[in-house]
Amino acid sequence: MSDFDEIIDSLIKFRNERDWEQFHNPKDLALAISIEAGELLELFLWKDANQANSKKVKEELADVFAYAFLLADKYDFDVKKIVLDKIKTNGEKYPVKKSKGTAKKYDEL
Repeated sequence: MSDFDEIIDSLIKFRNERDWEQFHNPKDLALAISIEAGELLELFLWKDANQANSKKVKEELADVFAYAFLLADKYDFDVKKIVLDKIKTNGEKYPVKKSKGTAKKYDEL
């Protein structure tokens, strides 16, 4: 069992023990990711990055991951594969030669 499988199995067990699957449709999981990401962003609002409470950052980041893993599970996505595939795609869109040291979007390189 991979680390991702262990995480997803634990999330599903937690969810099912509380009968929350009824609330975990793909739309609401996507909304939850956005809401939790907003809560993560709020920790940085009006301060330097190093002033954010790292304990709270860790908690909000875990929430973002949890909902993302549950959404991936709804679509039967292999988390490792989709992330590695995206890295490969981004490597093609952002070749080192053109993108190194710049924050320009791929269509501006």
